[in-house]
Amino acid sequence: MSAAAAAAVVALADQLATPILDAESPNLLQSISSHGGYAYVSMATLAASGDFRAAEAAREMAWEQLHSGPWHSVLPVWRDAYAMACLYVAKFHYRNGEFKDALRVLDMGLIMGGMLLRKDLDSAIEIISVKARENNGQSEGCEKSELILIREAELEKSEVLHFLPAKSLSSKIVGKRSALSLEAFLREHFLCGCPVIISDCMAHWPARTKWNDMDYLEKVAGERTVPVEVGKNYLCQEWKQELITFSQFLERIRSSGSSSDVPTYLAQHPLFDQINELRNDICIPDYCFVGGGELRSLNAWFGPAGTVTPLHHDPHHNILAQVVGRKYIRLYPASLSAELYPYSETMLCNSSRVDLDNVDEREFPNMRDLEFLDCILEEGEMIYVPPKWWHYVRSLTTSFSVSFWWSDSGS
Repeated sequence: MSAAAAAAVVALADQLATPILDAESPNLLQSISSHGGYAYVSMATLAASGDFRAAEAAREMAWEQLHSGPWHSVLPVWRDAYAMACLYVAKFHYRNGEFKDALRVLDMGLIMGGMLLRKDLDSAIEIISVKARENNGQSEGCEKSELILIREAELEKSEVLHFLPAKSLSSKIVGKRSALSLEAFLREHFLCGCPVIISDCMAHWPARTKWNDMDYLEKVAGERTVPVEVGKNYLCQEWKQELITFSQFLERIRSSGSSSDVPTYLAQHPLFDQINELRNDICIPDYCFVGGGELRSLNAWFGPAGTVTPLHHDPHHNILAQVVGRKYIRLYPASLSAELYPYSETMLCNSSRVDLDNVDEREFPNMRDLEFLDCILEEGEMIYVPPKWWHYVRSLTTSFSVSFWWSDSGS
């Protein structure tokens, strides 16, 4: 091989392949122009020809468009424009061996970008993740480490009751079934809208052992960027969202024992669309295909003890699988919606104004005698929550859960 040919091979190896971007770029730029994005098109064109500053400028322009109003009003073309700019910026970082920077930019493209260039983003992340691990001296083998999220320990009911809502675990407990058949699930729970805890159906998930291993989580996700919630919960004024690396998030989990810490929670995030290694550690329960509908979302819930999801309801069938740790869950049927004081604002109409951790019975007198179901969801169990059932969730330990939302055929 000639020196020129060898140099060409090396140069090619330094490039990230983006076949969808290459094919769709003309049409996408035309669409952006038709929506007034002339300056973006100029920068993106320069970025495609090798101008790093132009790529960063294009990304900034698209970012401004994503934050020009409510998220639902953002034109889809600007989400695709943002993903395009992220790919151009990542190409420069990759060529310079700046793999962490490239991953950060590509993750932003996944989180904030549209679906048009999704396959290019995914394939680029797969390639760069391998390079980043090689740089860090990580082997492909995954030996079990001594750094675990939580150690098995009994929870004393008397201790737990100190930080649970009033009347917890004192009346009706959610029923528990072992290895529940699909027929029984359909007949006794799905069709009649009756919650149930299902045990002995997650033992085969690799996540059951892998996700309690801090080194494993650090290896497969440490450099990835994720959105987290900071504060008591989304109904509190001091609540905010941040973008941090998974490694930084794990460090906050490790240091969460201090009473002065503000809780950080990775809540309702499609983590498994973002990190394939974690997606491969779980299985979609067969129960999610009952009713002939389709899976609507697959989300992660990961945080320290004390994280709370306030009382609210969701529109779909829901299975919450408890992979690591324990959670307390309280449920009220949809028939009690009027008594649970939902917010009148459209954005929060599925949330209750009642803080179950500190109920003001003068303001919310109906709460005093309302019946509910509750339970402690143990590691390795999953709970079925029917549509529109109100639920409050509190982590009793460091906890890593997965929620599966699905619709029935009539939705």
